[in-house]
Amino acid sequence: MTTTAPNEEHRLRLNQLSAFLHESAQIQADWGVYSDEHTDLDGWPHDEHAYGLRQSRRDADTWRAFERVWYCGKELLATAEHQLQQLPARRIQNRWVWQLGTLDTALERLQALQTEWTDVRDSLPGFASPGTEEYDGALSDRNADAWTYLDDWSTHGQAVLDIHAAAQRAPSPLTSSALATTPALPAPVSPPVRR
Repeated sequence: MTTTAPNEEHRLRLNQLSAFLHESAQIQADWGVYSDEHTDLDGWPHDEHAYGLRQSRRDADTWRAFERVWYCGKELLATAEHQLQQLPARRIQNRWVWQLGTLDTALERLQALQTEWTDVRDSLPGFASPGTEEYDGALSDRNADAWTYLDDWSTHGQAVLDIHAAAQRAPSPLTSSALATTPALPAPVSPPVRR
């Protein structure tokens, strides 16, 4: 069994995030083209059924693309938070803290939606399998509910990559070894002064 060094593992996670960002941007661009071509000037679809099906495909494609980040989202955020705490203030973008918070909230909501989906799937009748209306409808509902949070990752996930790049450019590059699974540390507390 081969093991991966922490720095290598973190680089792999960053590559997975980068691939998701690229793929989700393409999914969103394709959706934008479709939406522009299939709606009137007020934004109403010409064919609501076809539009809804295409929107469901967008949601499913975005969920599928995010699966590569799913397993490592918490570790990516924990490492980014740790790196952010170590960066000199002049190298920090004001939006990064807010973006990491948005990503963390989105990941928690996605995990909750996945748990709900698993519960619904397990309660479906035995004949409900992929390809049946019962199964596909419930999965489509999960994907639709998740899309906003997936869009948060598409929109703000770049912050994780930017923080990593800033950490690498720091006067003494901050490594990700031992950070990949380490949560953010609380500020140190000074011991009481004895008199």
